[in-house]
Amino acid sequence: MPVRSRSLIVAAGIALLAAGLLTACATPAGSGGTPAPSRPSGSSGQTTEIEVDAAWLDGGRMIGLVTEGSSTCVPNAGETTYENGVLTVELVEPSGDTACTRDLVPRVTVVGLPEGIDPTQELEIRVTGESINGDTDLDGVPGLTPGAETDYLPSAGFTGEDGEFVVLTWGSSTCVPTVESATAAGNEATVTFATPPANQVCTMDMAPRGALVQVDGLDDDSEAFAILTGAEFDNVRIPIIGSD
Repeated sequence: MPVRSRSLIVAAGIALLAAGLLTACATPAGSGGTPAPSRPSGSSGQTTEIEVDAAWLDGGRMIGLVTEGSSTCVPNAGETTYENGVLTVELVEPSGDTACTRDLVPRVTVVGLPEGIDPTQELEIRVTGESINGDTDLDGVPGLTPGAETDYLPSAGFTGEDGEFVVLTWGSSTCVPTVESATAAGNEATVTFATPPANQVCTMDMAPRGALVQVDGLDDDSEAFAILTGAEFDNVRIPIIGSD
């Protein structure tokens, strides 16, 4: 698989459930950059080929799609279909009047999978959107047996890049945990989340949130694990799907 160096660790969330009442908890800190009042409309009719990576999550019920763009304007998953062995995902950008930072970083869109996909087999993925398209293949992982419903527990899965994996957590869609640091020792990666501000509010929904982690020195020749610490996590140890 191709290796692309990543120096940034980013967290990105996506809400699949409706927002509820507000309650005190933390919102993610901004990732910097100069705010842009709007984004190009993409009305030129040209299509741009984008690079896409993917990782299995939630026991094979979901995947995390990694694309590059503004860290504060992460696309949502729109229409998702599975036909003739190909998963097609529409990426929907935030509305045109959304202010986005002018940075270019890898970020995660969490996608719930339609029925009929066998996560033990290779999955061909095509990504479409306004003036974009891309594709990637995701290797199957023996032993993945997704059930009908999630258990709302954290999970993690390797992408096609060395030392890179996606962490899935559940909670408020407006309070996405931010990765502060990640270190590796043997086949374990310790992922530390930043302490959230105490004076922020969060919607009371239960949404999947994706965080991208890049760490050097992780041994994935045997089963690898991520240890989640910081924020609301107290040394939660989870396997990283896709390790040998």
